[in-house]
Amino acid sequence: MRMRWFLRNPIKTLPTLNPSIKIIRRSISFGGFVPHSRSSVRIRIPMAAIHNNSEAGLAKRFWIKFNRESIFAMYTPFVISLASGNLKIDSFRQYIAQDVHFLRAFALAYELAEECADDDDDKLGLSQLRKEVLEELKMHDSLVEEWGLDLAKEHSVNTATIKYTNFLLATASGKIEGLKSSGKLATPFEKTKIAAYTIGAMTPCMRLYAFLGKKIKELLDSDESTHPYSKWIDNYSSDGFQASALQTEDLLDKLSVSLTGEELDVIEKLYYQAIKLEIDFFTAQPLFQPTIAPLTKGHNPAEDHLVIFSDFDLTCTVVDSSAILAEIAIVTAPKSDQNQTEDQITRMSSSDLRNTWGFLSKQYTEEYEQCIESIMPANRLEDFDYKELSVALEQLSKFENSANNRVVESGVLKGINIEDIKRAGERLILQDGCTDFFRRVVKNENLNANVHVLSYCWCGDLIRSAFSSADLNEMNVHANEFTYEGSVSTGDIVKRVESPIDKVQAFRNLLKDCNDDKKKLTIYIGDSVGDLLCLLEADVGIVVGSSSSLRTVGMQFGISFVPLFSGLVKKQKEFSEESSSNWKGLSGILYTVSSWAEVHAFVLGC
Repeated sequence: MRMRWFLRNPIKTLPTLNPSIKIIRRSISFGGFVPHSRSSVRIRIPMAAIHNNSEAGLAKRFWIKFNRESIFAMYTPFVISLASGNLKIDSFRQYIAQDVHFLRAFALAYELAEECADDDDDKLGLSQLRKEVLEELKMHDSLVEEWGLDLAKEHSVNTATIKYTNFLLATASGKIEGLKSSGKLATPFEKTKIAAYTIGAMTPCMRLYAFLGKKIKELLDSDESTHPYSKWIDNYSSDGFQASALQTEDLLDKLSVSLTGEELDVIEKLYYQAIKLEIDFFTAQPLFQPTIAPLTKGHNPAEDHLVIFSDFDLTCTVVDSSAILAEIAIVTAPKSDQNQTEDQITRMSSSDLRNTWGFLSKQYTEEYEQCIESIMPANRLEDFDYKELSVALEQLSKFENSANNRVVESGVLKGINIEDIKRAGERLILQDGCTDFFRRVVKNENLNANVHVLSYCWCGDLIRSAFSSADLNEMNVHANEFTYEGSVSTGDIVKRVESPIDKVQAFRNLLKDCNDDKKKLTIYIGDSVGDLLCLLEADVGIVVGSSSSLRTVGMQFGISFVPLFSGLVKKQKEFSEESSSNWKGLSGILYTVSSWAEVHAFVLGC
């Protein structure tokens, strides 16, 4: 078993797309657990990271909070196709025609906001931003002229465009849903609120375009000058546009300084509504070509079978399950001077238990590092070699089996009440977006899909409780299990999934059990060395997080780690009506993501 609790830092968080977020790592605290028999107080499970945004402005806090939506926009088929350069010209023409309506609404909204502002500097800033929008319209005019497009004749305004422009202009006119005395803000001070609300509805659009422009620009080769949409990419990735986005955010921060908490809530709702409407705008763009994403596009339940596998500890969770079980064991253990009744399972005292965990921790850390070092080939393999990797991971499997035996023999898992385990599972903090993704899969009647969780966790009851509390009883859990006398653990483990070899064997067996004649597509989502074989055998292997040992081992055996978005853009370049998506296992390529939002957007779409 992967006993991450024993490592120096048992808590891991997914990296954020925004490098300015400060992450504070914390070790496990054993003072927060209260067993069910003493109190109904919730278990205090430490967070993997704390976003210290107290110094960040309102706009930056909103952008961080709604990061998921920016990911969804980036993974729309239109944006992926545009980034790849194989977006059909007719699609881009229609997009430009719709975007012109957007920009005209933006220019008018800036003008209305300027009329509401009462500060000369604010008025000047809004006027400057309006001029920049008019310059952007000129760029669109040059594109229109270049392609001979007649906007007036060829393209009507689509529904998604109308929804956003109506929303924006209504906001700029003071007609805001849920706002008291909407449309009646007559005094100069009250009118400045309209300026703040208007900029709140415009800021996410500016930041989103700046974000997409930079993301796409990063994928282009430095000498790539043949991209058909380079003018668009250059504009939105330029320092000038990035500065405009920042200026809009700074203006929002300044205009919102004097607002009440309730009024700031209004801005947050407007910000969120705006970015959702932007996603709808990109999703609504017509495409005249096959696209690589979302993965389930065209899924036919009568013919297709989607099988999703996922690790649990630190893939789905914020804290490794062994840390939770250790905390329960120590906190519920008797004190050294406390007598135990004859009918109880004999347990170590809490102080002895803590010392034993410490010893096991040190031993595991040292031996794990030695084992990883010993299985690495002397020289990095130029080509991916699955067979050699499998042989190496057999050695790691022997180590994990031995480590598990030491845990059982030590007696540290004796005497844990199953109700405490279930209570801990119900309160276990899962990675943001994880349960939402699984819920969208298992509750979707239009998908023929199964989800299997393959975990080294010592106690499957903990996993089942975690998912059950999120209304995910459909999840199939394959893990080790505690043995019990009555409702109390004996300290022994029914060993089912202890090692990389056990995991991949379970993976293969489950696929064999899917003995229907439907076309199968397999996805494996994991985060550690123990997941490597499953990640590679799946049609699509997705790595969540940033495990250095996983990448070090993988790269030494010739595995390529490719950011998912850039991988999709590359596949889209090669994708045509005659080709297939060609997702096949054992390619030696694993795709990396920074959040479950990327998994969701890729597999299911927005």
